[in-house]
Amino acid sequence: MIDRTHKLSIVRQAKLLKISRGTVYYLPKPESPENLVIMNAIDRLHLDHPFMGSRQLRNQLVKQGFEVGRQHVRTLMQKMNVRTIAPQPGTSQRNPKHKVFPYRLRKLRIVRSNQTWALDTTYIRMARGFVYLTAVADVFSRRILAHRTAITLEACHAVEALQEAFARFGKPEIVNTDQGSQFTAQDFVDCVLNNGAKLSMDGRGAWRDNVFVERVWRTLKYERVYLRAYETVKQARQDIAQYIDWYNQDRDPSSLGNKTPEQVWQEGTPTFRLAA
Repeated sequence: MIDRTHKLSIVRQAKLLKISRGTVYYLPKPESPENLVIMNAIDRLHLDHPFMGSRQLRNQLVKQGFEVGRQHVRTLMQKMNVRTIAPQPGTSQRNPKHKVFPYRLRKLRIVRSNQTWALDTTYIRMARGFVYLTAVADVFSRRILAHRTAITLEACHAVEALQEAFARFGKPEIVNTDQGSQFTAQDFVDCVLNNGAKLSMDGRGAWRDNVFVERVWRTLKYERVYLRAYETVKQARQDIAQYIDWYNQDRDPSSLGNKTPEQVWQEGTPTFRLAA
């Protein structure tokens, strides 16, 4: 939201946007090199075994030679926005003061593009640090409609991505998210409801709800992120954007009938039902 190259001063931009100057100038404290190595190991383990909670991840890390406790693993999972895909409470950080909306996708037939969108945020490793990637995806076609790569896990990045998707692709009936604080924040809720869409939130511990977006993250990371060592946020942002363009336009998985997400988006096939 803040453009550091704009002729308006950062202070003036912050005032116009009604956000704290402290938020604008805040630079997150970097993680220690030791923590970054553990976080990267957690990320790979989570993609291969998304059902593992902090206890099982701790056990796997110890087998790999890490000296780490369960509480340390839980803390790093929270920083990474890693959620266990299993019938148990997840680790996505919900703000208890924020309203939680009901889950609206159970037994819903997804039969066309722009019927239901899903948003999620994932951890992206770099050579010396990490960033967060938030994406808006169409559930029917698996097309990524908009995304933001940022150094913080804040609602403004999700709002920007959603606003871009609205501007480019119209309005869906339902926007589905998890209960992370960036999605329960009032600014995000207002963005969804003021654009005429219904907001749906995954139930805590409902392992099936987030499987679709988790598969997108797995594809992105194994086909791109793990093959790179991003030195800067700008480099990560540009390379991820290039991959997403290729993913939408050229990747043709068998699960989509060997069609690309863009083709399925345009044609409106196939039809499937979410698990009950």
